Amino acid sequence: MKVGIVGLGLIGGSLGISLRENKLIDIVCGYDINKEFEQIALEKKLVDKIVDFEKIKQCDVIFLAIPVDAIISILKDLEDVTQDCTIIELGSTKQELIKNLSINLKSHFIAAHPMAGTENSGPNAAVKDLYKNAVCILCDIENATHLHQKRAIEIFSDLGMKLVFMDSISHDHHTAIISHLPHVISFSLANFVMKEENKKNIAHLGGPSFKDMCRIAKSNPKMWSGIFQQNKQNLLNCIALFQKELQECKEMIEKSDAHELQTWIKDANKLREIL
Repeated sequence: MKVGIVGLGLIGGSLGISLRENKLIDIVCGYDINKEFEQIALEKKLVDKIVDFEKIKQCDVIFLAIPVDAIISILKDLEDVTQDCTIIELGSTKQELIKNLSINLKSHFIAAHPMAGTENSGPNAAVKDLYKNAVCILCDIENATHLHQKRAIEIFSDLGMKLVFMDSISHDHHTAIISHLPHVISFSLANFVMKEENKKNIAHLGGPSFKDMCRIAKSNPKMWSGIFQQNKQNLLNCIALFQKELQECKEMIEKSDAHELQTWIKDANKLREIL
């Protein structure tokens, strides 16, 4: 099986490493609009070879490991791909993307969201086994024919991923709460601290808890601005609800209500039992 990866950053590069070790895959081809990324991917052996986009379109499976807005833009260029080719996108939002799918593409298109990644980006951030034991959400998979469903399930299973099946509406609702809002909070905290404190104080006083909270504030700006825009309404709803939670905390502190504060914190502690 010949696989092509469009986008050779953290997600695409890490995927390439794992696919090159997969016995089902004969060759892994890579393509990126950033030619420096292509060169690094080749040097680091993230892919077997670099090809142009037209050659990518001749692969048996095409992975789209690019920002969500770029995925929508590239769809028109994939209309002439053979129906035997499985197209798998790896974006973090689904509703807007699936709305933009033509009837022609739907039958061999798989919307997947590997819940894996780090705060780093680019091919130098690619790591082996990024996907192992991570969750992969497959959305509206019933739109694709059996061949393409089977291929996607086999590939992700061979990567050691845990598969979850979900509709695109539910996906965007849940990821807004569990994935996208935490990034909003981390970016907001980082910006707030940098406005209120100087670099010296941040460096000297920023302990483990602060570093934990701000780790994902290092995430790719282009990728996350696209995610926020494509999941706009869900995210705005989450921000409004989170503001209410902060307001409740503020009121308890204003009232010096130690009992209520302790109960509130104990409720938050219960999350440890889930994770």
